Amino acid sequence: MSTGYKNTTENRFAKLAQMGEMVFHISDLANIWQIHNKNTLHTTLKRYVQKGLLFRIYRGFYSLQKPEDIDPIFLGVKAVNKFTYLSTELVLAKKGIIMQKSDCITLVSSVSIKFSIGGNNYKVRQLGDRFLFNKTGLVLQDGYYQATTERAVADLLYFNPHYYFDGGKFIDWTGVKKIQKQLGYNFNKK
Repeated sequence: MSTGYKNTTENRFAKLAQMGEMVFHISDLANIWQIHNKNTLHTTLKRYVQKGLLFRIYRGFYSLQKPEDIDPIFLGVKAVNKFTYLSTELVLAKKGIIMQKSDCITLVSSVSIKFSIGGNNYKVRQLGDRFLFNKTGLVLQDGYYQATTERAVADLLYFNPHYYFDGGKFIDWTGVKKIQKQLGYNFNKK
């Protein structure tokens, strides 16, 4: 390996380390490394994956760690590549508000998609920008936003006004109505 190639590689990964990020889309890497030629970028990424310096999660999405070693929620949020937060069924199942086990990680963003990474399935519900970017009831933790219990209930009722909550008696309905009002959601008559 030539010294120039080694220095270039070290400089590129030093830039990634300075950012403190773990996962990257191909467009992020092109911008960070200032590689404008697509063929050069693809060849560079292919070599880094072969050498074990990068891990390919799927086409155009890479990480510095093995995907199975990354928090699956964080990975799903980053995969969407738009403002996204954890909400609805998964948040409520963790809090014991709903008892049925969800077979997927439930997220909210500006797109509606389903996808899988490794052994994890993801369901992303689409929410209009005026609601999505209102951070009322969202908490930043572990590198992504997560809905509070009240925001998750409000979100789920927005998507399905007739949803049945197994542990409805554990819900702070006053708090849910307050969040619904702040977000501009229609009120649920509970």
